[in-house]
Order: sequence, then C-alpha cells, then structure tokens
Amino acid sequence: MNPWKGLKDLPHDMWALFFTSLINRSGTMVIPFLALYLTKKIGVTPAEAGTALLVYGAAAFIAAPLTGKLSDKIGSVKIMKFSLYGSGLFFFAYSFITDYNWILVATFFLAAINESFRPANLSLITEIVTPPQRRIAFALNRLAINAGMSIGPVIGGFLTLIDYHYLFYANTFASIAAGVYFSSVKWSSLSSETEEDLFEQKPVVEFAILKDKYFLFFLFAIVPANLVFFQHLGALPLYIVNDLNYTTAAFGLFGSINTVLIIIAEVPLNNMMNDTPYKKSLMLGALLAGLGFGGFAIATDTFQIIIAIIVFTFGEMIFFPTTAAYTSEIAPLHQRGEYMGYFQMTFSFAFSAGPWLGTVVYDKYGASILWGGAFIFGLITALLMIFIKEKDLMNGNRPE
Repeated sequence: MNPWKGLKDLPHDMWALFFTSLINRSGTMVIPFLALYLTKKIGVTPAEAGTALLVYGAAAFIAAPLTGKLSDKIGSVKIMKFSLYGSGLFFFAYSFITDYNWILVATFFLAAINESFRPANLSLITEIVTPPQRRIAFALNRLAINAGMSIGPVIGGFLTLIDYHYLFYANTFASIAAGVYFSSVKWSSLSSETEEDLFEQKPVVEFAILKDKYFLFFLFAIVPANLVFFQHLGALPLYIVNDLNYTTAAFGLFGSINTVLIIIAEVPLNNMMNDTPYKKSLMLGALLAGLGFGGFAIATDTFQIIIAIIVFTFGEMIFFPTTAAYTSEIAPLHQRGEYMGYFQMTFSFAFSAGPWLGTVVYDKYGASILWGGAFIFGLITALLMIFIKEKDLMNGNRPE
C-alpha cells in the first residue's frame, strides 16, 4: 500500500491552500524572536517581553471564535485575504514602534489579525474536501506549516545578526506574497456539499453552540492534552539544558527530530489511519502525548530523550489532524467557521497557558512532578475520549 496515495485525490484547491500556508509560514520570523527583539532592541525586561507574548496569546484566544463566526457570514476566503494582507502591513508598522505601551497595543491587534487566518483556513479546508479526505487534508495543512516553520526561524536567526528590523520586513514580504498567491487562485471545489445538504441548512441561532453538549465536551476534553503538547515551548528546553546539562545547540537538534518526523511521516500516517474511528485515534494520540512527555521523568541520556520525542511526536501527528477533522464532522454546515473558531480557541489557550503552567510547575516542584503531571493530563484526555459519541454523530442524531 502506498501511504501517500491519498494525496493524489485531493482537489487542486487543497494544494493551493498548502502553498499559501507554506509561503506564509516560511516568513514566520517575528513571533519566534519577539522576546529577544523586545529585550535587546527595545530594552524592556524579560518579564515585560513575556507580557507582550501573553497579550499576543490572549488576542488570538479572543479573536478565534469571532473570526470563525465572521467566516460563516462573509466567507473564509475573504477573512484569509484580510489576514494575510493586514498582518503583512502590521508587521511592517510594528518595526517602527518603540514605546512599550504602544507595543502592547500593536501586539494585540497584530495577533487578532494574524491569527484570524487559522479558523478561516480550517473552515475552508472542510469546505473543499470530502469527509473521507479530511484527516489527510488537515495533515497536509500541518505539513505546510511545519515545513515553513523549519525555514522561517532559521533564516530569521541569521537576519538578527544583521538587524532585528529585517525580521519584520521578511515577515511582511512573506505575508503579502502569500496573499497575492492566494488571491490568484481560481476556486473550483467550493463547496463539496450536495444540494440536499445545503437545502437542509437551518438559520444560525446566536450562541447555539453553547447548547451543543457534544462539542463543548470535546473542547473540554482536548485541553489537557493540548497543554501537554506545548511543554516543548516552555519546560522542555529548561529541563534538557538545566537538568540534563545539554547545550542549547543540542536542544535545537533534539527539536529537529520532531519537525523532520512530522514532515516525513504525518501525511502518510494519517492516510493509513483514515478508516480508524475517531475515538480510537484521539485516545491513541492523547495517550502517546502523555507517555512521551511523561517519559522525560526517566529520560537521562540521549537515546532515551530521542525515544521520548519520537513517542510524543507520533501522538502529535495523530491527535492534531484528528481533532480538526472531528470538529469538521460535528459542525453544522452553516456554522463551520464558528466551530473551527472555538476549536482554535482551545489551541490558543494551550499556546498561552501551557508553557507558563509547565515552567511554574518545573520551577516550584521540579521536573519529576512536571513530567508525571504531563502523563496524567495526557491520560485524562485519552480516557475522556471514551465518551465521544461517534456512531450517533455519523447518523446525524445530534441535539439541536
């Protein structure tokens, strides 16, 4: 069996989204180096730089459901164009702001505009591919993101040696270039729904999402595992460098294992697991997250660290595409953007709270408690996935 076989059946529009994300993410340089820029060029304290990152995460958290709902009203394509062009202009303007208070204001609006791309993008993927193609489509989307992120920060690191302002100019160019390419696409597969499906759409009820107990439970259930995955941004580098006495360069090499595995294996893995029930895939992904990060409690040498990274990376490759595909399945046709927005909100919350929570636990209670807690959190999500109502969901027996 060819594990890449599912790619050839994806519509042209999906590949257009792939290259849009790849171009955009290849220029992602500002956010990875924002803390360094603020401390070294603007002269703020590390705590103030951390506050700016917290503001970015908070804005992304707030914007996700709002832009998702807006995607339903005016269309995902328009939101994505606005995000690409708008963030490009904001990155450029940001480089001229030197007052810290205005930087916080600009960071909030930059995040709201830049991160509005995500829920609209997820919603558009749902529209242009058929249900059986969704897992591999979301995996392909993550491939574009990870491939781009393996390029942008590397180039950005060299640009900082010249002038930090080049980060903003490069990010601006990439965002606008992605916008130009995206605007040139002739969309041919909007929408993949049948006329009968569209005829059965019901009027949107304000806050109806709060009555969807399936979806609210699902959002609640995936948060613990999401918090675990984001330890690679906070506590993990501290643990490997401070506790295990590896160099920062060594940590960078360890991190590349995660990225390379995702680029090579995520798409074929999801293609092979395409017929696996959502419940089993979600349980396996969350369990591997807990086992991988929990494994750092006993990982003391290079081989053990690599094994732990491989384990949680396989969990990531299964969990994230499946959660997105599951959200697309349970979302009503007329509320896909809104559902994807709330789904993205859990991701933004974990991005903000996960590294902070992990570093606090690591600082106050030590690495053993941290990694033991990571295992428990992964296990919690895995156990909660038992209650996913997949059969009822497939038969359309959902509460209104």
